[in-house]
Amino acid sequence: MPQTFYSNGKLLITGEYLVLDGAKALALPAKFGQNLVADESSGKAIQWKSFDNDASIWFEDLISFTDIIEKAVFGNPIKDTLIEILHEAHKLNPEFLESKGYSITTALTFPKLWGLGTSSTLISNIAQWLKIDAFELLRNSFGGSGYDIACAQNDTPIVYALENGNPIVETVRFNPEFSERLYFVYLNKKQSSKSAIASYKSNRKNLEAVIPMVNAITESILKTDDFAFFCSQLEKHENLLGEILQMPTVKENLFADFRGTVKSLGAWGGDFILAAAEEDPTAYFSAKGFETVIPFSQMIL
Repeated sequence: MPQTFYSNGKLLITGEYLVLDGAKALALPAKFGQNLVADESSGKAIQWKSFDNDASIWFEDLISFTDIIEKAVFGNPIKDTLIEILHEAHKLNPEFLESKGYSITTALTFPKLWGLGTSSTLISNIAQWLKIDAFELLRNSFGGSGYDIACAQNDTPIVYALENGNPIVETVRFNPEFSERLYFVYLNKKQSSKSAIASYKSNRKNLEAVIPMVNAITESILKTDDFAFFCSQLEKHENLLGEILQMPTVKENLFADFRGTVKSLGAWGGDFILAAAEEDPTAYFSAKGFETVIPFSQMIL
């Protein structure tokens, strides 16, 4: 009997990078996500097939139980990463490879290039399927703060933090009166989380002063229904991170003439940004070649 599992995608509004060092981050589960269907098969192997949101197959392969146990490397980044995740899952639940075999199908409800959590939703779904801890599976395989796993498992906004390496998840309300003036814009390229985190770790400094400031911004954003104040807090956050990363903000870099506020979400330089404006900015961004502009109500759970 096939089993079906589903996990939400994510967007990180505050605390990017700094969440790795204990900052409180506001994260929002998306209406888009990924499902996984697991069925028993034969042959001491997993027949794996992954579909993009347009029903095209973006990965398909046969992975033997031996490959998983030995963490085989084939030189295919997608296959090797999947084997690494399954290898760590096996260590957490050795019984799962006592089956005859499996047929696994995954399907995204968003384009995989959007960066809404292809990896985190997969890890969350595998953890549900094998009844193991998704945060531990992430930590042992892909790495990262785990906020994306928390979004995968929650259907409401969250404030996420790490305390002594342990995830602290607080569900919160975030649906401000001005939400119709918030838009998510795709920058036409996917940013590598691993490389972005590595860059951050090499540049970070003065975190003892910055983290309390970011925590205060997160708290103030949650409490306000004043659009101008909300925008000022986003801009303050951008400037703080720009100084740490030694990078220009996305507005300085791409949208200096935009009449509104622009904030990076997650890894700087790719994936989505948040645009806050009095009027619908779709025409502005489309004219600059960024045609994926999604209103808050259509993106966020």
